[in-house]
Formats: sequence, structure tokens, C-alpha cells
Amino acid sequence: MSESTSKIKKAAILFAGGPAPAANAVISAAAVSFLRHGSEVIGIKHGYSAFENFGPDQPLVEGQHYLTINHPVLKRTRNAQGIMIGTARTNPGKKISHPSHLDDAELRAPLQRVYDALRSLGVDALISIGGDDTLKTANKFKLFQDRLPAGSPRIPVVHLPKTIDNDYSGIDFTFGYFTAVETLATEIRSLMYDAEANRAYFIVECMGRSAGWLAYGAAIAGEASLVLSVEDIIGKYRTEESWTDEKTGEQKTRTIMNIDAVLDLIVGTMLARERDGKDYGVIVLAEGLAEYLPMSIIKDASRDEHGHIAVAEVKLYERFVRLVEKCYAARTNGGKRRLRGLQLGYESRCAKPTAFDAMLGSQLGVGAYRALAEKKLDGVMVSLQGQLELCYVPFEKLVDPETLVTVVRRIEPNSDFHRLARFLETQLND
Repeated sequence: MSESTSKIKKAAILFAGGPAPAANAVISAAAVSFLRHGSEVIGIKHGYSAFENFGPDQPLVEGQHYLTINHPVLKRTRNAQGIMIGTARTNPGKKISHPSHLDDAELRAPLQRVYDALRSLGVDALISIGGDDTLKTANKFKLFQDRLPAGSPRIPVVHLPKTIDNDYSGIDFTFGYFTAVETLATEIRSLMYDAEANRAYFIVECMGRSAGWLAYGAAIAGEASLVLSVEDIIGKYRTEESWTDEKTGEQKTRTIMNIDAVLDLIVGTMLARERDGKDYGVIVLAEGLAEYLPMSIIKDASRDEHGHIAVAEVKLYERFVRLVEKCYAARTNGGKRRLRGLQLGYESRCAKPTAFDAMLGSQLGVGAYRALAEKKLDGVMVSLQGQLELCYVPFEKLVDPETLVTVVRRIEPNSDFHRLARFLETQLND
């Protein structure tokens, strides 16, 4: 964590990755904080994609690559839906996986473009808003500047944590999480009424690539029958498979789910509910379970710039509908139960923020100003604790200094939060 000494004349705000409710609360609160203290503010449009082609012959153009944010622009925006500056998943640090790569001019060229583009606009402070991948990019941008020649102008950067998945180390709850949970829980409750009317089951795939916070929150609040996420692939629900890398020919081993055990749990829950007179329900699966399917299923799935599998292509919910149907028939000597699958999540990312998320997002935005302008910090993530008390976490505490990878915060197995879902579900003699 380092300190910036110069007065901030122009701050830039950049949003990257997937949308989240209360995004505009964060942007608006950050912008107005700077404006009220005499700084100019610009919003970079559509994340780092604005810098992809920057150069002497392709300067940044107002309206196309960025917009000037002023008080009229911010009128009643803190509760507005969407993202006023847009977003994208472009990753200028994707070629950097070790600090030494920053010494290679070709590998660091995208970060150099970001720096040069911001300098061309007179930006002297950057507010990064995004998930863990965007945090990694912010950290790489700081490390890039650490290697600039002595006397070079610095652009201090602070990061504001964003993800409806809530899988962030360094903060208890990310903005948009509770709004997303409320949105999905409302849908799950509606599905439960539909299921009861038709004596059916819904297999719901819920967003949550690396952790089950969203799936669990939605299931608890929505009174789902069962919820499973990556944290549950332990013990008898976990196994290993060996496979051959087609590119290198190398034999590899990876952890996968024990599908038979998982299916027994799902069907066992259905049968237990039937004994209680409930021949219907909603089963929630976190999308990250797709990563635990056998390689034969996911090897051809495409990946994004951060290396994440395109889980939408896997269609976990459709696969589990077929698997559960077969397992149910086997456990009931040919019995049938109507099953439908669907995916939930996208509709929650730009939902109207709840009061709590609007408050949390606003405080994070104010925290960006306080970190940069008041505390003169560089390379920190703004965080909250207790009753929205601001604190600032250095990048080096969140990002591995060798691999430059962040640590995902999963639900602790057998934690009180994890046990809450299990307690509320139909009890099995497992």
C-alpha cells in the first residue's frame, strides 16, 4: 500500500465484468464526492475495451470511449438500474501471470496502452469497479506503474469490489448481492407454487461460478427444497478422474463430482418429501458445479479471456433433469416425476437495488474518494465492516504476489451459514 501526494484534478471511473444491482449507486457516489471537492470526473465506457485500439492515430473520443460526468448527469442516479458507463470483460492483463512478465514490453503492452490513454486525458486517479478478475487487473496496473522510470507520473488506483456472487475475500458482502438474492428468491417462491400445482420439480441452475453464496441465499430466502454448490463436492460427493490433455498428451488428474452420490442425495430428498406428503419442489444448483463434471462433457466448452468455462454452454440444469429422471425411476421401480429445468441469474444483475445495496454501494463510492483524495492511498480495495464502516485493504493482502491470482471466498462447510440451509431442508437419514 503506497501513498499519493498530489491533488487529484481528474478522476476516471471504470466498471468491468458482469453487471450488479447498485452499480450506479457506486458510480454516482464516487463521482459526486470528487465533483464536490473541485475535481473533474470521467466515466470510461465499457470497461477496458475503450483502450484496446488506443494509439497516436486512434485517440480516445468523448461519447465513444468516455463521458464527462457532472452534476446534471448524476441527477437521481443512485437508485437507477443498469450501469451508466456500461461494462465489458476485456482484460489488458491477461498475458501477465507473474511479476516478471511486466518486464516484457510485448506482454505489458496492453497495460501500457491503458496508462497512456488515461494520461492523454489528464487522468491522475483511477477507480476500478469489478469482480476478482478486475481486482487482478487493477493490481497488475499498479505493479506496471511500479516499474515506470523514476519521476514518471503515477495514476493511483483503488478498487471497489463488485459481484452478485459475493465470493470476495476482504469484505463481508458485496453490493448487489442482497438484491440478486431477493430477485431470485422471489422467482423460486413462484416456481414452488407452480411445482405444487403440477406435482412437479424444478431443477434451477443459479449463478455462482466459484462459490455458492448466491445459490444458498436464494434457496434459503426462496424456501427451496435443496441447494448444492461447489462447496458441497466433498467427502462421498467427490472423486477423481484421469484424462489426457489432447494438446500436450500429458496425463492429468482432476477433482470431479461423484454424480451417483449427488443424484442419490437429490432423489433421496424428493422421496423424503413424498413421505411428508410433498410431491413437488425446487432443487437449486450453483452453475459452478459444471466445472466438476467429467472432462468428456466440458472439454469442448469455450472459455472467456480470464480462462473461465462458458457454463451456459454446458446447460447443467438440462443434464441434471435427465439424470434425475433416470435415478428416480431406478429408485422407485420405474416411477416418474415431472421435472423441468431452467437457469436463473441474468434477470437479477440489473434489478432495482434494495435499500441496503443502495446504501452499501454509496458508501463504497464515497470510500473511493476518501482513499484517493483524503488518505492519498494507492493499490487498495475499499471495504466495509460492521455498520458500513470504511476500511482499506492493500492489494498485496488479496492477490498472491507470485501467481497474481486472487483467493476466492467460498462458504465454509459446516459454518453457521452453510448449516442454515441444511437445517431448513427436508432432513435425510444420511
